[in-house]
Amino acid sequence: MNSKLVCVSDFEKEAHKLLPQNALDYYRSGATQEITLQENKEAINRWYIRPRFLRDVSNRNLKTSILGHKVNVPFGIAPTAMQKMAAPEGENASAKAAARIGTAFTLSTIATSSIEEIVANSPNTLRFFQLYIYKDRNVTSNLVKRAEAAGYTALVLTVDAPEFGIRRADVRNKFTLPPHLRMANFQTDDDKSNLVNKSAGGSGINEYVKSLFDPSLTWNDVKWLKRITNLPIVLKGILTGEDAILGQNAGASAIWVSNHGARQVDGVPPSIEALPEVVKALNGQCEVYVDGGFSQGTDIFKALALGAKMVFLGRPLLWGLACGGEEGAYKVLEILQKELESAMALSGCATIDDISQDMVIRKEHYSRL
Repeated sequence: MNSKLVCVSDFEKEAHKLLPQNALDYYRSGATQEITLQENKEAINRWYIRPRFLRDVSNRNLKTSILGHKVNVPFGIAPTAMQKMAAPEGENASAKAAARIGTAFTLSTIATSSIEEIVANSPNTLRFFQLYIYKDRNVTSNLVKRAEAAGYTALVLTVDAPEFGIRRADVRNKFTLPPHLRMANFQTDDDKSNLVNKSAGGSGINEYVKSLFDPSLTWNDVKWLKRITNLPIVLKGILTGEDAILGQNAGASAIWVSNHGARQVDGVPPSIEALPEVVKALNGQCEVYVDGGFSQGTDIFKALALGAKMVFLGRPLLWGLACGGEEGAYKVLEILQKELESAMALSGCATIDDISQDMVIRKEHYSRL
């Protein structure tokens, strides 16, 4: 692997050279004009770190916990679909990298590696399973049972996808999953596993979702899911305090602030801007996670200061996979670990608990002085 890849943006640039156009555009694109896609990153830069000095930072500790499970770093791997387009091992490589760094890995429902395959290849990884609810509820309940049987520790229900957003690059490319790959969580040779290998003239993934996902979901379906599983439920895709409270009342153990990588409706808030509202609304009653545009240790620091318990990363791991499979994914995680530790030391924080809300401030504050 190229020794000059020293930050996530280096991996991103290199991955852009290596990935086939079909896969690259699927991974990198956002909804319509991609305003929120850009804002996810720019909004992070509008928050400044307020470092404190003359504090003992000789011994740093990045460890924390998530749903009662100890992790070595306060960031984990978000669910991203079809990772075998980036590297032959796909999701298996990401799971192994998570185990090596000591953090959580989230498997997507629409993965190219199965629930059971991940366990066989990386038995010691802390595993979450991201769930979509299908029109055929038996499909969803069977996925839940398999995740439970395989030792996954939480279900991550994506709530922001009654259908997939309009991603113009996928429409132009008539995106389809390469023919040698399948939706691996579905063993039968039917639409649930191979419809995404076809296109009726637009984006094959959008056609798959419209055909099979249930757009009629309500909060009652969260309660239904809670009735059929003993696993804790994390609700992913929340952007308002109101929905955060409804989610908690429906039985969620954690709320995951996310705009789906800016891939659903363009013009929604950047994740880091929505985070304080959700944290305030929940008032410590359940854990809060976030994803969306985070690619540096300082980004993670800011999210932790704003109240996130855990920061999840999607595209950075895809860039790592594309550049070096498991080693590339691990290198990305290792870089972020070192960057976060450096940011902590240089800001006066020896532990994650030392990162407090008063250590970040909006850029506008300084123009008012």
